[in-house]
Amino acid sequence: MSKVCKIMAKKRNNGYSISHSHVRTKKIQNVNLQTYKIWSSEKKCWIRERVSTKAMKTLLK
Repeated sequence: MSKVCKIMAKKRNNGYSISHSHVRTKKIQNVNLQTYKIWSSEKKCWIRERVSTKAMKTLLK
């Protein structure tokens, strides 16, 4: 299963982990994915999707 949000298509991000001596090592920042039930008005049923928490906040609005 890929680590991609189904609604907003957010993916992982490349970044740097900086130590006390300012040595930079690459790290990966993954998306905060949660399984979430969404009501589909077209199918008239609940759908389980892997959604980021940012997308969950926009769905509630």
